[in-house]
Amino acid sequence: MAQPISIELVEYERGVESIDSLSEEIAELKKARNAVILSHNYQSPKVQKISDYVGDSLGLARQAAETDADVIVFCGVHFMAETAAILNPGKTVLLPDAGAGCSLADMVDADAIRQWKQAHPGGLVVSYVNTTAAVKAESYVCCTSSNAVSVVNALPEGRPILFVPDFYLGAYVREKTGREMELWLGECHVHAGIRSADIDHAVERYPDAELMVHPECGCTTGIIFQRPELPLLSTSQMIGYAQRSKAKRFLVATEVGILYQLAKQVPHKSFMPIRADAVCPYMKMTNCENVRDALRNLSNPVKVEQRVAGMARVALERMLEAPSDKH
Repeated sequence: MAQPISIELVEYERGVESIDSLSEEIAELKKARNAVILSHNYQSPKVQKISDYVGDSLGLARQAAETDADVIVFCGVHFMAETAAILNPGKTVLLPDAGAGCSLADMVDADAIRQWKQAHPGGLVVSYVNTTAAVKAESYVCCTSSNAVSVVNALPEGRPILFVPDFYLGAYVREKTGREMELWLGECHVHAGIRSADIDHAVERYPDAELMVHPECGCTTGIIFQRPELPLLSTSQMIGYAQRSKAKRFLVATEVGILYQLAKQVPHKSFMPIRADAVCPYMKMTNCENVRDALRNLSNPVKVEQRVAGMARVALERMLEAPSDKH
């Protein structure tokens, strides 16, 4: 049974445009360290404000691969910082809060993947980027919610496809590509809590609003069959979709951190969360204070063992070569 929801227009701190003494200190430290600050769209508005680049997992991976900074401060969760470290051997990658993990990444480990491959000889493991470096090292290719369909479409025919770890994203990709796929039974606890009943309630209350849904959501399987024309979107794709759409009001099914970027980049339209309680506690562990401390003390460096990093880098580079999905 879905929990009752209250849908309100979220302004999300448009006032954070002001520069305070803490952000000035961060700017000075960043210059002294030749550092860059990368933030995921689910970070708090204040953290997004002090960042050099804000985006989804694919955009952040590309920025990490291309930066010439000596220090990367990654405002996200641990697997994201690992990805930056893998793509930037020799650079210093810092995670402001060492406890910022991921419930989805925790749902599978490298031993389980090795056993899965043994049960499906010749299988190609497609690992969602929301996985540990060790899991990526056991994978043929990685993907994000921005390019998962394109990645799977490019795989050779006649080989088993093993998609890990998000079941809902995998089910969507299987439907869109028509490929036979084995799906790992994993989920993001925040996105899995957004159910079909929540969507139905919101659409009934706001029939004029356009719906934007992230493919990790628990409502995904229902949408595949009930609303097959609806594109499922990564966070950055949501921004582009809202910019192109003629609609003036949108219902947003994902973690609420994206609402700040939507309000900032599409200021003349309204955005309402399907669930106002869709908050990732791990993403919100980063704040301006621990970003400053990471820069000041070079604290919480993220390192990946060389052998694992080398194997994982191959899967990540294949991901970066794939185009984003078209909508």
